[in-house]
Amino acid sequence: MKILMVVLTSSVLWLCSQVAQAAHVLVVLSDASRLELRDGKSVATGFFFNELMQPVKMLLDAGHTLTFATPLGNPPTLDEGSLSKSYFGNDERVFNEHKALLERLKIISTMDSPVISLEQVEQRGYQTYDALYVPGGRAPMQDLTRSPLMGRLLANFNRYGKPTALVCHGPAALLSTLPDADGFAAELEAKGRVTPQPGWIYAGYRMTVMSNMEERWAAQRGRLGDGQMKYMPQDALEAAGGDYQSNLVPWRPNMVMDRELITGQNPESTRAVAEELLKRL
Repeated sequence: MKILMVVLTSSVLWLCSQVAQAAHVLVVLSDASRLELRDGKSVATGFFFNELMQPVKMLLDAGHTLTFATPLGNPPTLDEGSLSKSYFGNDERVFNEHKALLERLKIISTMDSPVISLEQVEQRGYQTYDALYVPGGRAPMQDLTRSPLMGRLLANFNRYGKPTALVCHGPAALLSTLPDADGFAAELEAKGRVTPQPGWIYAGYRMTVMSNMEERWAAQRGRLGDGQMKYMPQDALEAAGGDYQSNLVPWRPNMVMDRELITGQNPESTRAVAEELLKRL
């Protein structure tokens, strides 16, 4: 009888510990399916497959709850060019597992996507969420950089020191917390430089984002068609007052941590960012 009680007690304690460790992670993506470029041009865009699905699978496998959101609540668009097993060690089985998970979650479904708007996130209360994750793809450059709702969300997480993880172009969303994000972007687009705005909450933070060198490499290989980006995310974060940290070799993993902020430079940095986020939950 005593042995049975010990076993039951241990089981209850284990279950309680699992519940206590479960966190609610908010995953924010862009609504954009096209990125506006210079000279009136544009290019198809969306989220990068491995940058969303690797962390999502790791978080779900660890027992955490996820909520997916975009500024307007529209289903996000998958960047079809990111569907490559090369980001999964060229393991087709693992690649297909992540594809199947995306289908089950219905994130990109136009009929029954679970994605909510950032206004709904705000209405539910930021205290509902324990951590934030923003994947890349160039789509965040279109709307997350200027979204007031994104800015308020990030400011709340910054105020309370909640884990905030962003990968590749995702860290560009940090610009939404500038006192005048629209004015900052407009000046940078027009002049190629910008007057720093005092009061940015991430000023002085060590951070990374897709590097200028990597952006130029991608452009040379036709990732932007025959167009050019209005501004580089690295230039923007540096101009805003971020302490930009790059890798020594392009396309190698690079994760940078500073206080609550976890940033990854490129698709290859995704797993390291997700692992660090998991440690903090």
